[in-house]
Amino acid sequence: MIEHRDDTATPTTFDVPVEPLRRTTHYTGEPGCIAEARSFAARFVERLRTEWCAAIDERAEGAVLLVVSELITNADRHSNGPYILELEGTDDAVTVCVTDSSHALPLRFPRDPGRIGRHGLEIVHALAAEVTAERVPVGKRVRATLDLAGERATAPG
Repeated sequence: MIEHRDDTATPTTFDVPVEPLRRTTHYTGEPGCIAEARSFAARFVERLRTEWCAAIDERAEGAVLLVVSELITNADRHSNGPYILELEGTDDAVTVCVTDSSHALPLRFPRDPGRIGRHGLEIVHALAAEVTAERVPVGKRVRATLDLAGERATAPG
């Protein structure tokens, strides 16, 4: 809010909470759902840019899309049912949350460049400022928060 006094504009603050941008979708595991999830996330990032004036560069966007891909791929491979993708963001952070029907919590394997496959959670941990996994009544929820302003929001490569 701006107050005008004596021909000068003075910014003022007031306690009105601003809700983060939130979008949710679900997938059944049909072919193409990982690509659909990436497209959904790309549209979400674009909305953050326009609605929140978020300065999200290509590397940070790539990190968000990669985390979405890895978490959706894990849900697709390790659950026997539909899964939910929830995205929440502001101008400085994006949280990617995937809920699926498996009660088994994901395993993070030790770093091993010689291992073929099973690097998904390792990648997510490398990109996210925080990663949590918890059991919920319908299965499990994996949540990764990416700091868009920090050094960690950079895709490998």
